[in-house]
Order: sequence, then structure tokens, then C-alpha cells
Amino acid sequence: MAKQDSVSKVHLSSFDDLFQTDESREDLKRERLMEIPISLIHDFPEHPYKVKDDENMSELVESIKTRGLIQPVLVRPLMDGTYEMVSGHRRKRAFELAGIEKIAARVQELTRDEAILSMVDSNLQRDEILPSEKAFAYKMRLEAMNRQAGRPKKENLTPVESNFEKQRTNEVLAEEVGESREQIRRYIRLTNLIPELLNLVDEKLIAMRPAVEISYFAPEAQKWLYDAIGAADATPSHAQTLRMRKYAEQGRLSEDMIVAIMDEEKPNQKEKSPFRDNRISNAIPKSIPKEKQCEYVLKAIDYYNRMLQKRREREAR
Repeated sequence: MAKQDSVSKVHLSSFDDLFQTDESREDLKRERLMEIPISLIHDFPEHPYKVKDDENMSELVESIKTRGLIQPVLVRPLMDGTYEMVSGHRRKRAFELAGIEKIAARVQELTRDEAILSMVDSNLQRDEILPSEKAFAYKMRLEAMNRQAGRPKKENLTPVESNFEKQRTNEVLAEEVGESREQIRRYIRLTNLIPELLNLVDEKLIAMRPAVEISYFAPEAQKWLYDAIGAADATPSHAQTLRMRKYAEQGRLSEDMIVAIMDEEKPNQKEKSPFRDNRISNAIPKSIPKEKQCEYVLKAIDYYNRMLQKRREREAR
């Protein structure tokens, strides 16, 4: 059963509730600092930011163990006595990995839309944000802003202007995050990509403009394209995705057509390295031609193995 919103319904449970003053109700809405068991804090539904157990997380865990929590997390109370995380999912995960059961939290009564706005704004201050994170964050924030805008007045023919002084909500969002309206539209289009393709965008293997064109493909066609990318070991250019989208709009895009387009050589395509891991390619001298890189690496491995064998023989004497 879905968790109930703690502020969307009025719950009068006692005689005293009937006689609460506006001031006392405002007191309940004010932020308060508490120590809360992590087991009582739920993740925010459809939280757009990824929490990874990577090197950065390990550093955060060590920091918490040695210095403690510098900034409390932000949660909102739910009617069942638990809490919903608004800002601090990474800190909560670090506490779990550190084996700490309670976390310092700022507790504040927030509607779902208020929580969405606060969650997105706090995370957009991070130095590194993946395209997929921006995509879903912008989408959630714009939807929340549209709901807050409400119904337009009779004289207002633009349905998202009413509460924003005759500015569209996407214009307001653009000003707040420092992106153009068109760029925000592009990011939100990425939410229509299948996860496999969206990961390629996050890994910077597919650029924004081709990704936006692909977002108009049906999920099945996107899966065909993902398979073709793996087979060709290459991602499509913007021109290729424009052609694919045109065929898709005409109802003519097929798996064979995607494969044929992906097999075309791009005019500016560079000769590819035989190694997928860039660390290997970068370690090879630039003077070594691409067709001789494998031979170079094999010789280097053979030389290294011979050196190891000689070292073992010396140590065994």
C-alpha cells in the first residue's frame, strides 16, 4: 500500500487538534533537528540521482567515521511514523556502510511537490551530475512547478503562467538552473530512452543531439539500435539518427535498416583502437600505428612476463 502524504490530508486525532491556533500549526511546520534511526527513513520515490558504492562513497564513509556528519540530511515525516528522505541519500547510504544506526536529520513538514523542489535544488549544486540525473530531475521539478502553477485564469491562455507572473514554468526553471529552455527540453527527452542507451549517454559514448533524436524511437527500435551499436562497436552520428527518426515517423524503421545505417562509415570517423579500455590505448606511444598496436601490447606483455620469471629465479637461489 502506498505511503500516505503527511500533509495532503488533515488528520484530527484529538480534542486539542480542533483548537490549534495558526501559530501552533506553523510551529509544527518549522524545521527541527532530530536523531533518527536509518531503518525509519525511506528513499524518495523515483529519486533521480544515482547512489553508487564507488570510490567516492568509500571516501565519504571514511570521512563520516573520522569526522562525523557535517551536514544533517533533510527528511519529511509520514503519517505512519516513518520518514521520507528529501536530501541526503548518499549520506544515508554511507551511514549504512559505516554500520551507524542513527543519523542527524532536519525534519520538516513538506508537501510532495515542496519536497521534489527541495530535493532537486539541493542535488543540482553538486559538481558532477550525469545527463540521466539532470533529465529526470528537470522532469520531476517541471511537473511539480506545473502543478503548483494551477489552473490559468480565464484571460491567461498559457496554462503554466498563472502563478509565475506571466512566465512559463520552463522559463522560470531555465533561469533558476542556468540552462536554456531548449536545453532543458533536450534533457527531459532523454527520459524516453531505454536504460541501456541512457547509460551510453552517461558514459559520453552518445552525444546529446543524437540521443534526443533516438528518444523519439519506439522502445523496440531503441533495442535494435542498442544491439547494432554493440555489433558495430560504434555509436550513431547525429546525421544517422536524423535519418532513422525520419524512417521511424514514416513507419519504415526496421532492424535491418538500423543495421545497414550503422554499418556505414562516417566521413569523419577515425580509425578505431583495437582496445576498448582507453587506459591501454593511452599507454601506447602515438608513433605506433593502429594496426600494430596489438602486436606492440603482446610484445610488452611477453617482455614483462620474462622479467617476472627472471626475478622469481633470482629469488629462488
